Amino acid sequence: MNNPEHERPMRPPLRIALVHSFYSSRNPSGENSAVMQQAEAMRRAGYIVEVFGQRTDERELSRLYPLEAALTVATGRGPKPDMREFEPDLIHIHNLFPNYGKSWIQSSPVPVVTSIHNYRPLCAAGTFYRDGRVCTDCSDGGSSVPALMHGCYRGRAQTVPVAIGQRFGADAGLRHSDAVIVLSDQMRAMYAQSGLPWGKMHTIPNFLPKSLDSGVGAGEGRFWLYAGRLSEEKGILELLRRWPAESKLVLVGSGELEPQVRALANENVSILGPVDRTRLMALMRDATGVVFPSRCFEGFPLIYPEALSAGTPILTWAPNVVSTLVRAEGTGLVGGSEDMEDLVRVAGDLFPTLRSHCRSIYDSKYSEEKWLPAIDAVYRSVLQISNIA
Repeated sequence: MNNPEHERPMRPPLRIALVHSFYSSRNPSGENSAVMQQAEAMRRAGYIVEVFGQRTDERELSRLYPLEAALTVATGRGPKPDMREFEPDLIHIHNLFPNYGKSWIQSSPVPVVTSIHNYRPLCAAGTFYRDGRVCTDCSDGGSSVPALMHGCYRGRAQTVPVAIGQRFGADAGLRHSDAVIVLSDQMRAMYAQSGLPWGKMHTIPNFLPKSLDSGVGAGEGRFWLYAGRLSEEKGILELLRRWPAESKLVLVGSGELEPQVRALANENVSILGPVDRTRLMALMRDATGVVFPSRCFEGFPLIYPEALSAGTPILTWAPNVVSTLVRAEGTGLVGGSEDMEDLVRVAGDLFPTLRSHCRSIYDSKYSEEKWLPAIDAVYRSVLQISNIA
């Protein structure tokens, strides 16, 4: 059936406007993918959805773009989505940085829900990571001065508008939204610590669209898989420096550290570059395990539900959110990078026994079928409150 009964909203379909500033194609973003897969999932379930987007690739064609983006970020004033013809019941904002203003949210005629995909409102870099370590100096002190001192967003000049626009505790998008969706309880706790009301937030993790779910693989490829950006905060260089020379590792992704990655790779490391998600899922099903060495907190990487859907356990280390989930859900192994050789050996024996368990966790928490009623509950709740008000 094209529209199974369990996918249909229980009440008349809502008109949902998704608002997203798409990041540059030079920096592949899981956020861009998450937004589009949510739109497609809701359409399959019977919602009427339109995506209102600003694309950095297109905006950059203007020579004035750097100045325009800086002013928008610093002041909160700038382009806003024109939804008059669509007439949504509800607006769901995913990302406004750096191409959309925020000031329009306060006067929205319909309820607004905002998803937080990273830590940008609290950290100029959006990652809580600086100089090879986790850094919470700005959020702990309630000031963006440390970000300015260290030039945390692409150097000091570009950090200035980001730091001005943050204004801790006064983010217009979060303050005026009727509900805020976070991707993990770890993220929820960090935003609550910085002043965002706990009750305003709802934890709804990312999911894997059913079109990409091909079931559990056998893991018979006898290789380990890394999939992500080749950048410092992802821990890729440390991974390669400590990876056992005799174990085969396949790398998927691209990034600014690619030259260093190629220099460190031995004959057992294969660098595939970017691949489409169908190919990635095939690699997941064949891999002994997924390696997730990220050194920053992360929001909720898509690779986690992707791996679990394939029945593939994860090898990771703290403090990233995947390590928290792996410990809580028994979906892999958490250790330290200094123990890499022993970890890979232990995981090689353990992981084949975890494949069915990983899939069961996916089915119970991270499938499209689980995401749809969760997001619908948030939408219906804010609409009900709005109607009462």
